[in-house]
Amino acid sequence: MENIEKSSNRRYTKKNIYELINDQEKNSIMSFSEEYKTFLDLCKTEREANDYIIKLAKQQGFSEFVFGEDLKVGDKKFLTNRGKGVVLFKIGENDIEKNGIRIIASHIDSPRLDLKQVPLYESDGLCFLKTHYYGGIKKYQWTAIPLALHGVIYKKDGQKVNLRIGEEVGDPVFYINDLLPHLGANQMQQKAKDFINAEQLNLVVGGMALKDNNEKDKIKENILDILYSKYQIVEEDFISAELCAVPALNAKDVGLDRSLIGAYGHDDRVCAFAALKGIFDSDNKNTDVCMLVDKEEIGSEGVTGIKSKLYEDIIDEICLTLKKNVRKVRQNSMCISADVTSAYDANFADVFEKNNSAILSCGTCINKYTGGGGKSGASDASAELLQKIREIFDNNNVIWQSSELGKVDLGGGGTVAKYIAQLNIDTIDIGVPVISMHAPYELISKADLYSSYKAYKSFFI
Repeated sequence: MENIEKSSNRRYTKKNIYELINDQEKNSIMSFSEEYKTFLDLCKTEREANDYIIKLAKQQGFSEFVFGEDLKVGDKKFLTNRGKGVVLFKIGENDIEKNGIRIIASHIDSPRLDLKQVPLYESDGLCFLKTHYYGGIKKYQWTAIPLALHGVIYKKDGQKVNLRIGEEVGDPVFYINDLLPHLGANQMQQKAKDFINAEQLNLVVGGMALKDNNEKDKIKENILDILYSKYQIVEEDFISAELCAVPALNAKDVGLDRSLIGAYGHDDRVCAFAALKGIFDSDNKNTDVCMLVDKEEIGSEGVTGIKSKLYEDIIDEICLTLKKNVRKVRQNSMCISADVTSAYDANFADVFEKNNSAILSCGTCINKYTGGGGKSGASDASAELLQKIREIFDNNNVIWQSSELGKVDLGGGGTVAKYIAQLNIDTIDIGVPVISMHAPYELISKADLYSSYKAYKSFFI
């Protein structure tokens, strides 16, 4: 029998990135993370992310795209989808019929508390704003923490008012009550999902009554006076508003070694930022498209979600202006669905299958499939696509790992992958592992963030 030489490459292992890199790359990780923290603090909603991304894109030489305009090699374009999502693309040298388009799709919305259309009411010494939660949250996590109010209001005359209250030094914040433990015996006997019900997620906005006023709700009237005095807003203007409550907490380094970042909105602005920087720094060989979309947290629905025809239209438009067959282009294209995955958490080890879980600081995560149970709702990438991805990453010194989202029958989750795959485009999920996903304050590794940036950049190249 022929002797087979033993090799350290025969075994798949996960190693902490800091064991494998030099000081120069460590410094790059730390520097990149500071940029990302700034992005998080300024972009707590999809509208804010949209505007900030366009600002950065213009600095990188991207100009606004209009349907029908001619495109040529070297063009760098962006298109905003109603101010709540951005598509950026670069026209490369390679023939897109033969080589396809390289697409990365991520989302810039995050779980939060939206205001109802008629939100303001007074009750027993306090004035509140009623909310309707957006995305999958544990409702009890949103009580007794400082909250900020972000969004836009359109007045009856069409004037737009931007609100961002609770982020600056000296700003008031907002608050959702919880029950004191002294009176919480019955509450603590309930299931966690019932500790707080959805109709109790009401923001405290005031407690000062107007003096010598004949109105019934004097505290509410005082709040309306403040809103009118500062913003010329009347109560009916809430009908044409998009306002949400988000944690009034900034991104911070976590740990004595500063290796981690705690923040609101890692899911999925961490992958969106890495993808954005990836397309900025890619070369001009391939035609690259970066889709940063809305509504993923509620099923990718609506005109700004990935199900919108707009995203297919952009691919069609590129092919049309370059006089290429769009069906051939889609068939030869590849897409990364850039979304976070769950990181193994030793404090809750019973819900993870460790061999197939992401470990913090071991690199960006390749998820062959997401979905739940028997892969329900998954696009399930092919072995051929995985081989191509491995080759790209290994050729560009990207440190990566493979993972799933917990044990088979204990949960699961979905991404935009299946919607891109429906266009006959090979698609795979690759992203950053997260601790406490969907909590008001999530945790990631700086090393995994930078690894994902390198992965997305190498994919685009």
